[in-house]
Amino acid sequence: MSRISATMLALALMCLAPLAASAADPGFCRDYANAALYQSRLGYSVPYCAQGMRGARWSQDFGTHFNWCLGVPYGAAQNEREIRRQYLVSCRGG
Repeated sequence: MSRISATMLALALMCLAPLAASAADPGFCRDYANAALYQSRLGYSVPYCAQGMRGARWSQDFGTHFNWCLGVPYGAAQNEREIRRQYLVSCRGG
């Protein structure tokens, strides 16, 4: 392996290491998934909100939210929760 290739590989691995280290932990993800279910149930209880709720973001399956959370950084999970919150505020009129 050339010196340049080895350097490029080392740099790539250094960039990936923080991503793995920042993945959310199971306790955080349990809370995240419970909150996602609450938000989903709330949204589906309002017909106007339910019309715009599509995809995994609005799943009513705990495992869908929990497993997704385990594979992403905390910030991504917090952002997803905030997106759901903002949608619910807007579709409920305030």
